[in-house]
Amino acid sequence: MPESPSEIAYNTKIEGGTVVTRADAVLGWFRKNSLWPMPMGLACCAIELMAAGSSRFDIARFGSEVMRFSPRQSDLMIVAGTVTYKMGLAVRRIYDQMTEPKWVIAMGACASSGGMYRSYAVLQGVDRILPVDVYVAGCPPRPEALLDALINLQDKVGKESVIRTQKSPAAA
Repeated sequence: MPESPSEIAYNTKIEGGTVVTRADAVLGWFRKNSLWPMPMGLACCAIELMAAGSSRFDIARFGSEVMRFSPRQSDLMIVAGTVTYKMGLAVRRIYDQMTEPKWVIAMGACASSGGMYRSYAVLQGVDRILPVDVYVAGCPPRPEALLDALINLQDKVGKESVIRTQKSPAAA
């Protein structure tokens, strides 16, 4: 059964020595396979985040080996660990400095829901201050779980339209 064009991000047709495709499909394929993470390692989940970048797990297979510690060079924030209210302000400020489009992965139980910490100082999920695209379960989650979340995010990014159609003021 052939796949529909909406399921394939990069659909080509070869005519002679020329490859014909849509610009939206090519740009979406580029974006999907070059997510540059901004690691926000706040607790023990950060060790597993670092392990995902090692040669054993090799996040480079997915085009995300370029861990940038500058928000202006990143398009994916991986929040790994416990977010306190005091640190939440800094996390939000860094997120606001990232370029559009941007995505967020909440890694671990503490980043997703506050984990075992039910105190006045711990934010009960980073989704209260950031729009989270993918959640990674575990305490701490294994590097394979982060890679699975990255694959899920790539699928989501691949389905998004790169070229936005704007209505003209006369048509509105």
